Amino acid sequence: MDSPKANVLFEVSWEICNKVGGIYTVVKSKADLINKAYENYFLIGPYVEKKAKEVFNELDPPENFAGIFNELADMGIKCHFGEWQIKGKPNAILLDVSGFSKKTNDFKKLFWDNFGIDSLNAGWTFEEPMLWSTAAGILIEKYAKQNNEGKKIVTHCHEWMAGFALLYLINKKSNVGTVFTTHATMLGRTLCAVGRELYSELNNLNPKEEAYKYNIQEKYLTEFACAQNADVFTTVSEITSMEAEKILGRKADVILLNGLDMEKFPSFEELSIKHRIYRDKIREFVAYYFFPYYSFDLSQTLLFFIVGRYEFKNKGIDIFIKALGNLNRMMQENDSKKTVIAFFWIPREVHGAKIELSENKMNFNRLKDFVNSNQEDIQHKILMHLVKSKDEKIEAADHFTSSNLFPEEFLLEARKLKLNFSKSGNPPLSTHNLPGEEHDEIINALKAEGLDNKKDDKVKVISYPVYLTGIDGLTDLPYYDALTGCHLGLFPSYYEPWGYTPLESGALGVSSLTTDLGGFGRFLVSKEKGDKGIFVLKRFGINEDKVINDFSKTLHDYTLLKEKERVEQKMISKKIANLADWNEFVKYYFEAHNKAIESVGKND
Repeated sequence: MDSPKANVLFEVSWEICNKVGGIYTVVKSKADLINKAYENYFLIGPYVEKKAKEVFNELDPPENFAGIFNELADMGIKCHFGEWQIKGKPNAILLDVSGFSKKTNDFKKLFWDNFGIDSLNAGWTFEEPMLWSTAAGILIEKYAKQNNEGKKIVTHCHEWMAGFALLYLINKKSNVGTVFTTHATMLGRTLCAVGRELYSELNNLNPKEEAYKYNIQEKYLTEFACAQNADVFTTVSEITSMEAEKILGRKADVILLNGLDMEKFPSFEELSIKHRIYRDKIREFVAYYFFPYYSFDLSQTLLFFIVGRYEFKNKGIDIFIKALGNLNRMMQENDSKKTVIAFFWIPREVHGAKIELSENKMNFNRLKDFVNSNQEDIQHKILMHLVKSKDEKIEAADHFTSSNLFPEEFLLEARKLKLNFSKSGNPPLSTHNLPGEEHDEIINALKAEGLDNKKDDKVKVISYPVYLTGIDGLTDLPYYDALTGCHLGLFPSYYEPWGYTPLESGALGVSSLTTDLGGFGRFLVSKEKGDKGIFVLKRFGINEDKVINDFSKTLHDYTLLKEKERVEQKMISKKIANLADWNEFVKYYFEAHNKAIESVGKND
C-alpha cells in the first residue's frame, strides 16, 4: 500500500460531529486509520452546539492555530478546536458562522464571478453551508500561508456543502492539493425521486437545464464547479462515476469505496447470542402488536426489514411492497406454515404512538407481570408433580392439567387479564399516528397490495416511522440491535450511490439484499458475489415487472430455508461484509490525496 505523501490533511464535511446521513458513517468509521497515517490530520465541520456537546471535547488550540482563530474571530467566525470522541480521537475544528452572515452577498458574488454559481435567489439552506465551508477555506488558506516548513497540504471536501472551501483555495491560488468527493449528485437524486428513469435518460440529459427546472441550480452549479476545478475528483462507486461523467462532465479520477471498521463489530459467535436475545425482544413486541386480534406461531415467524430515508422510489420501497404482496399470495397458495413480519423502519413526522398499541402493551405487561409473580409457585408445582409421578411417560397429557398446576383464583385472574388483552378487528398498519395518513404513499401502497394485516395474511406489515434510538417506547432497541434481531434486511434501491445498510447488516451477521444499481451491490458483482448471504437483485436495464418477479422469488426461496440453512446464509453474509473493511479500502484515499499532491507540484 502506498503511504501518504502529504504532511497535513484537512478533511471538510458538513457531517463532522454532526450526524445527518451516510457521510457521517464514512468519515467516522475511517477516521482512526487516516489519523494514524498522517502526521497532521484535521477534520473541519460546523459547530452545532447540541450535537457538539455529545461528541466533541473542546481543547485549547495549538499555537499554530491560535493566531488564525483570532483573525477569523475578527471576521465573525468562531473556531472551536478539540477532539471528536470516536475511535482514535482525531482533531476536529468546528466553525460557528452565525456572526459571518454579513458576508453572504460578497461570497455569492465571488462564486458567481469566478465559477458561474447562480445563487441570487438561494435561501439559508444554501447560504449557511456556503458561509461555513468558505470559512473553512479561509482557515486552510491562512494555515498554508504561514507554512514555513514547506509541508505538503491536502484538503479533501465531501459534497457541495463543503465545496466552497475548495473553490476558495483555488481562487486564492493556494499551494494546497484539493480533492472533491460527490457521494451522490444533486441532480441524479432529484430526478430519481420524481420518478425519472435516470439511467436510460443519462446520455440525452441537459443537466443545467434540468437543474433550473427543479430549482436546484445553485447546488448543482456548485457541485459542477467543484468537480471541474478540483485537482482530483472522486466518487464512491462505479455507478456514481458513470452518473457524474454525464451530469458533472468529469469521470472520477479515483473511486473511494465506502468501508466499515470491522474490528468494531462482534464475532459471529457473539452475534448468534445477541440475535436470539434481540429476536425475542422483537417477538414480544410482535405478540402485543398482533395477538390481541389473532395469533400465529412465533417460532415459525421470520423478521424482515427495510430501513432508511423516506424516498419511495429511490430506496425501492415501491417494488419492495409489490414483492411482499406477491410473497403473501405465494405463501397463501402453498399453505405455508411460516409467517413473515416486514418492518418499515423509515422515520417521518408522527403525532405519537397509536392509543390501541399503547393499550395492547399495557395489557400485555399486566399479563406478563401476573405470570412472573406466580412463576415460583408454578415452578414448584411442576417440580413436585414430576418427583411424585411414578409413570416414566411424563409427556402424557393427563400428567399436567390446569387443575393440578393452577389454583382456581389464578385461572380466574388469568381469564380476566386475557379478556382485557383481546380485541376485535385487525392490527394497525402503523405504530404511530401519521399526519395525513390517508395520503401516505407507504400505507396506500400496502393497502393496494392487500397487505392490511388480516388473519389469513402470511405477510404482516408494520410501518414503524421513528428512529431506532433504543428509547422509542416500543421495542426499545438501538439501530444495530434491532437489525441483529432480524433475519433478512431488504434494500432494493433504484438510486443508491453506495449503500451502507446491506453492508452493516452483513457485518452484523444478518442476510440482506441490495441491487446492482447501488455501489455496494456492483462491488459485490465485481467480486463474483451476490447469490448467497448478501443477495444482489439485478435492476440495471431490466424491466420493472421482471425485477419484481425476481425479487418475489428471492423472498419466497428464503422462506423455504430451514433454520440450519438460514444460519449458513448468515455466516456467508458476515464473511462477505469483511471484503469492505476500511483496512482494504483506505488505500484509495491515499491514492487520491497523493494525486492531489502531484498536481500541486505540476502547477508549480
